[in-house]
Amino acid sequence: MAEFNKDSLGNVLFIAIAVCLVCSIVVSTAAVVLRPMQKENQELDQKQNILRAAGLLPVGATVDADGRTVDELFAEFEVRAVDLDTGEYVDIDVAEYDPVKAAKIPSESRDLSNNEDIATIGRRENVSLVYLRKEDGKLDKVVIPVRGYGLWGTLLGYLALDGDVETISGLGFYFHKETPGLGGEVDNPNWKALWPGVALYDDSGEPAVRLVKVRSPEGSSASRYEVDALSGATLTTRGVENLVRFWTGDLGFGPYLNNLRTTG
Repeated sequence: MAEFNKDSLGNVLFIAIAVCLVCSIVVSTAAVVLRPMQKENQELDQKQNILRAAGLLPVGATVDADGRTVDELFAEFEVRAVDLDTGEYVDIDVAEYDPVKAAKIPSESRDLSNNEDIATIGRRENVSLVYLRKEDGKLDKVVIPVRGYGLWGTLLGYLALDGDVETISGLGFYFHKETPGLGGEVDNPNWKALWPGVALYDDSGEPAVRLVKVRSPEGSSASRYEVDALSGATLTTRGVENLVRFWTGDLGFGPYLNNLRTTG
């Protein structure tokens, strides 16, 4: 009987292939098993970011001051899909819809010219999502997704408005590539605390938010629209200002927000 040679080329290849097959099965199984958990964590993170932008959940907390959980707080919101061109609601499965992904599909988005694309996003989805919270039958919060280019990449976040749809109640980003200590200060709670109460539109109805190095005198008409610029981060500052103006303007949620103001 021929002696078995464990160091032969055939044996080495067999073992290598077997190990690869076992590893691929383990990885594939883990991916399938963990997918529901990953989706659940992504949904939880999204809810937390929306609630924090609306000022309903403290930074780093998973419950509010009354002990209500993220799911309990988010249950007070209604999620609707909006046609950005008309500002009207449309009927789609909001649970499965991703506006950012839709913006990459030509049939579900529109290309923006250089003059239109002040947020530098390239394409804008035709339909996006809004998050509405009512209190005692009246509109209390409106949260819209926003995005735009900073210094190193696209910032993605949520802008929250008070029930009058003219006053900002908060702004927060859940993804960005900005430089820590400079543009990365968009995550600084002290800077984010400057946004609540800022007026969104001027007397002509145009987006008027400005990020400035020197604030106008307190009580002046200009001061109503101003937020402190990010120190040492000119391009990030400009990007944040532009994305707020874009998504609250005519090419963003402007038609929808105008509908809310005029017809409720």
